[in-house]
Amino acid sequence: MTTGDAVAPAAQSFEIRAFDAPLGAEVVGLDLGQPLRDDDFARIHRAHLDYHVVVFRDQRITPEQQIAFSRRFGPLQIHVLHQFGLPGYPEVLVVSNVIENGKPIGLGDAGHYWHSDLSYKDKPSLGSLLHAQELPAEGGDTVFANMHLAWDTLPAHLRSAVEGRSAEHTYLAKYAELQQRSPWRPNLSAEQIAQVKPVVHPIVRTHPETGRRALFVSEHFTTRVIGLPEDESKALLDELFAHSVRPEHLYRHRWAEHDMVFWDNRSVMHLAAGTPDHLRRKLYRTTIEGDVPF
Repeated sequence: MTTGDAVAPAAQSFEIRAFDAPLGAEVVGLDLGQPLRDDDFARIHRAHLDYHVVVFRDQRITPEQQIAFSRRFGPLQIHVLHQFGLPGYPEVLVVSNVIENGKPIGLGDAGHYWHSDLSYKDKPSLGSLLHAQELPAEGGDTVFANMHLAWDTLPAHLRSAVEGRSAEHTYLAKYAELQQRSPWRPNLSAEQIAQVKPVVHPIVRTHPETGRRALFVSEHFTTRVIGLPEDESKALLDELFAHSVRPEHLYRHRWAEHDMVFWDNRSVMHLAAGTPDHLRRKLYRTTIEGDVPF
């Protein structure tokens, strides 16, 4: 090896174990604080596509290391609520119910409704990574719904109703309602509102890497089916929402210290199950930009 040659990362010995659930797997024995060999990264990438939710156990990593690993999958997206970015790291959204000096340090009601992250953007998120910093003694679970299974099991009358149709997604759909419920939703500036103009996406999207089809609507951001009267649109969306979150489509993640969970927003929706108000919860989220849905 000549002077100046880069030292190849060392191989890491780790296991990928599927959960006994309709989606999800855990990665045990991997340290994301160390450089990843290309073949190890390829295993992680494949597991993410196969299982849709990947839980990296015991990750004692810094925000810089979380950002660096996330960026291997694509450009990162900065959340419209930039005031909840981690100081010095705008790519990291602080998800927390903690209030210090009378002000929330993060977004405390993130995930209150079922959703796929940033579906309200032209290029919704490929995936999100959420790293546990401080966990409550009870509560705080995150529930994931397999939207490929939701499509695969959709009754014939609903399939024919949605084939070829599109729906509108908007960040503001439930914003005023959330503002009334909690201290975590500031008034949006004109610049922020301009960042979240309504977009239209297919109701059934094709995963750009696997070719699998999935429902792509959510109770949080999907407001109407294009081309249908309001009452028919609402009835159809309500049926799709209810079908998507049937128990047989779900995995419930009970957080352990230093977990980092990486989910595929093209394949799943998720929901924050809630944390008792008196218990502290803080996590760091990075979000990877995806493609225009088709």
